[in-house]
Amino acid sequence: MSELAADQPCPCGRGVSYGECCGPLHAGEPAPTAERLMRSRYSAFALGNDDYLLRSWHPSTRPNDFETDPEIRWQRLIIESTEAGGPFDDAGRVTFTAIARSPEGRIEQYERSRFVRENGHWFYLDELD
Repeated sequence: MSELAADQPCPCGRGVSYGECCGPLHAGEPAPTAERLMRSRYSAFALGNDDYLLRSWHPSTRPNDFETDPEIRWQRLIIESTEAGGPFDDAGRVTFTAIARSPEGRIEQYERSRFVRENGHWFYLDELD
């Protein structure tokens, strides 16, 4: 896992430092919204934080193990839209494009993801078709 100083820009692209953005979520603070969980998961991919990715994945759809590919360099996250997923909701959807580079070239991952909140914690559930 890559380390990132708290004063460095957060990989999720919100325009604030890692210590003000995804760092506290990676350390265990609950995400306030589905979008913030999505952003923190993107940052976890960028940093190779496999433990956080598994912890933030809903138990009903979580794989037994998971490893990020160290050869993929995540470069940018674009949030296309959100549906519900606010601080008073129990479900939400986030549509995004994640841009990366691999040894084979540019990757653009477009996804519509579902999130659920249980006991005050948001979880990634699955990808919508």
